Amino acid sequence: MKALIVEDEQIASKRLATLIAEVAPHIEICEVIHSVESGKKYLDSNALPDLIFLDIQLNDGYGFDILDHIEKHPPIIFTTAYNEYAIRGFKYNSIDYLLKPIDKKDLARALSKLEDFPYVPKESSENNLESFKNIFQKEYKHRFMVKVGNHFSTFNVEDICYFKSHDGMIWLCNTVGKEFPIEYSLDQLEEILNPIDFFRINRKYIVALKSVNEIHNYFNSRLLLKLQPRTEEQIIVSRNRTSDFKRWLDM
Repeated sequence: MKALIVEDEQIASKRLATLIAEVAPHIEICEVIHSVESGKKYLDSNALPDLIFLDIQLNDGYGFDILDHIEKHPPIIFTTAYNEYAIRGFKYNSIDYLLKPIDKKDLARALSKLEDFPYVPKESSENNLESFKNIFQKEYKHRFMVKVGNHFSTFNVEDICYFKSHDGMIWLCNTVGKEFPIEYSLDQLEEILNPIDFFRINRKYIVALKSVNEIHNYFNSRLLLKLQPRTEEQIIVSRNRTSDFKRWLDM
């Protein structure tokens, strides 16, 4: 297996190469790239590697620029000192998002996921948009009426962070973290909510895009979400919905 390292700090690139040799000696580092421009030139004139270790902030731009330059790219392990790019990073064919200084155990765990990540063509997002073109033609629900004490109130969908199933009922959660019961099933909500803004991540939750604050890799090829407002329960994207969830983020 051949891997490409894109890292503008020489000390960091050498340390990463050493860690890779220790935890995965079968991986051959075919090249170490130090800038966006040299990364583009290398991929233009060489065969794609099997894996890319990609720093995000480089001296002449962002690692994302290299990925956007090519039609398809292999699995990516992001290596960066900045966590604010995590959500954008998951839109690509990413295995993991490792923060510097990279921990040897974290690297080994990331590499163990490699077999679950095939190549994803760049055009997949465009095809996905085309297949869902009816989204822009269909009329979706704009507000929900809920009972609050002895009276009723309405919530615009823009003020809803997620829907969840609990104790045999469906609950709506607003932007301040208050939950209210509604008379819909999650299956019904999937039909009436705009899929550009809402995604059903598992049997119990439908989340709004704006409520997704952080995304982390989780056991068994699943994803762990941190929502805003925060929840006591762990919010997990089920394994069979993970790929669709990533495509949804990139729509």
